[in-house]
Amino acid sequence: MNTHITLPTRPVIAVLAAIWLVTALASAWTANTIGPNLLAAQPGLPPSWYPWLIWGGAVLDLVLGLAMWLRPGRVVWAMALTATLSMTAVATWIDPTLWWHPLGPLTKNLPIIALLWALQRASS
Repeated sequence: MNTHITLPTRPVIAVLAAIWLVTALASAWTANTIGPNLLAAQPGLPPSWYPWLIWGGAVLDLVLGLAMWLRPGRVVWAMALTATLSMTAVATWIDPTLWWHPLGPLTKNLPIIALLWALQRASS
């Protein structure tokens, strides 16, 4: 089995940047509707946190998406990897059943984490 795989870097970077940018837009678009309703369903999560979680995540996604698009590199990959792991942990704390959701909102983070880790290690 060949353990060395070379990925076409430009398309991978474009797709990762697109994921972050679209997620930022989706968060902003649903900030006053779907987002608070999803968070309200979680016991123990104070409503005063809702705007911070939704808008904070949207801004972080936008900044990382733009950084990936405009200045990809080791620091950006490390920041995105840290953000992905952190957001996955927060989402797990808010609703652990997201791991078993049929559309895989959290399981989809696993290949993203792997790509970010590979890009970070491959960057100089």
